[in-house]
Amino acid sequence: MSEESKDCCKPKNHHATASGGAVYGFGLIGAAIYFIAQATSFWMGVLGFLKALVWPAILVFEVLRKLEA
Repeated sequence: MSEESKDCCKPKNHHATASGGAVYGFGLIGAAIYFIAQATSFWMGVLGFLKALVWPAILVFEVLRKLEA
């Protein structure tokens, strides 16, 4: 049996990714509450929810923009 076929049958360890998902999940909930609380209309609330989905990308963009200056 080749090494590739032996590796495909071994159980994978996914424990390391679970904590990252939990952090993102709590961040998503917190960002959604924050953005929706700031909304002045229904559509601003929808926009707030969409912002909550992509808050990590916005955060990284802003940090990199500040570091560039």
